[in-house]
Amino acid sequence: MRRTFRFQLRPTVRQAAALTVMLDDHQNLYNAALQERRDAWRHPSKTTVRYVTQAGQLSEIRSYDPDQARWSYSSQQATLRRLDKAFAAFFRRVKAGETPGYPRFKGRNWFDTVDWPKDGDGCRWNSQPDNPARTFVRLQGVGHVRVNQHRPVRGTVKTVSVKREGRRWYVLLSCDGVPAEPLPATGVVVGIDLGIASLATTSDSRHYGNPRLLERAAGRLADAQRDLARKERRSKRRGRAVARVAGLHRKVARQRADLAHKTALGLVRDHDLIAVEALTITGMVRRVRARPDPDSPGVFLPNGQAAKSGLNRSIHDAGWGVFLGILYAKAESAGRTVIPVPAPNTSRTCAECNHCAAENRPTQAEFVCVACGHSAHADVNAAVNILRAGLARQDAQVA
Repeated sequence: MRRTFRFQLRPTVRQAAALTVMLDDHQNLYNAALQERRDAWRHPSKTTVRYVTQAGQLSEIRSYDPDQARWSYSSQQATLRRLDKAFAAFFRRVKAGETPGYPRFKGRNWFDTVDWPKDGDGCRWNSQPDNPARTFVRLQGVGHVRVNQHRPVRGTVKTVSVKREGRRWYVLLSCDGVPAEPLPATGVVVGIDLGIASLATTSDSRHYGNPRLLERAAGRLADAQRDLARKERRSKRRGRAVARVAGLHRKVARQRADLAHKTALGLVRDHDLIAVEALTITGMVRRVRARPDPDSPGVFLPNGQAAKSGLNRSIHDAGWGVFLGILYAKAESAGRTVIPVPAPNTSRTCAECNHCAAENRPTQAEFVCVACGHSAHADVNAAVNILRAGLARQDAQVA
């Protein structure tokens, strides 16, 4: 099993400056490689430049530019490979008829990660193993950087990455062969309905609250964004204002991930099988296109986008995608089973008689079946339907 371990770095002032310069040099390498591909395509010969060609030029670049030569050769190859993946994804989307999105040049605030494809090649995790109290990672051109290692690393370290988030630096270790830690069987199964009033509602009538973290921080974010709007572009004060807004968003993201970890861990510990909705969140928050009014040129028909924008904001604030990703990862590590169930009509179907009708939900929180009179909390009724469908899918897979 592969897992990623993330630890915060504690660089000195000189090391932090070296890490910043390293990011800048890799950003310049990425942008130069992108410019070369653009120029080659615009040339009358329509020459195609690929990763192999650009990687072969690294030796010449390093001999000509001493700033590039001080960094790891393998990390620079990884940066070029990153650009190659961006072009591969672009052509894949073009072929599939999707919105392609041509690879863009990276500004200083849009390039924040450097990768080393192999531990020991330009980097070394736990570079001072004899130190009994501290852990260090050695990065070529930077030195031995102290790591705040708050948990043990399991498995074999395969790749190492360094990422900048605001003023903080993190090291990410991708490890293979991480042993699973199966939990003892409980004999309990559960269905989960995701919502906005409650982050998750289980089939046994348990509600996990949704604190609406982004809404709680809206006042501070509004103040920070108004302050940002008054700053002159490319000024130091504007840079500090941008950092303040970004810091508030990062805090909300950390709080959301913390809530998702705690909620998912409780569910995984208490249940052997968890049935969840297979939600297409991207489609749920997609903007509704306005249609022109045939009787009035230049006028569009109402599409309800103003009300849907508030719903989309609440869906993003709940963090369903973050929660589901963490739930799948924890369940895999603990030896639990998570079964995705198609979401349509789970909230309209009666858990007693299976009658499906929109009239069964007179309000957002109330479910009253118009056929048999069964009444329950709407989210609990949906969770029971999800559990039933999950068990049926499991039986079909076994058969």
